Amino acid sequence: MYLNNNPYRLGYLFKMHERCSHCGLKYKMEPSFFYGAMYVSYGLGVALAIAAFVIAFLFAGTELINSFIAIIVTLVVLMPVIIRLSRNIWINFFVKYDAGAGEVTSGNTSR
Repeated sequence: MYLNNNPYRLGYLFKMHERCSHCGLKYKMEPSFFYGAMYVSYGLGVALAIAAFVIAFLFAGTELINSFIAIIVTLVVLMPVIIRLSRNIWINFFVKYDAGAGEVTSGNTSR
């Protein structure tokens, strides 16, 4: 799906192939298609922020300011992963996976 599989190569973070090499699906179905992924990204970010806070404040017993620093560090470090994951989740809302989509059927060979 992406030109470079490493999300931490920030120059390639948003660069995608035009079509799926297996089934030919066009990834950008319409202009600004992935703008909706921002909503998914927000939800993922909030979930990770809550998880970082719970781990830092409740389990590790840090002070409140250090818990917020843990949230910021977590979100900054995982930002490329969150972006790519939210794009994958967003496109899966609209396109269902079909394992046999790229297979060529031979048809009926009986005579």
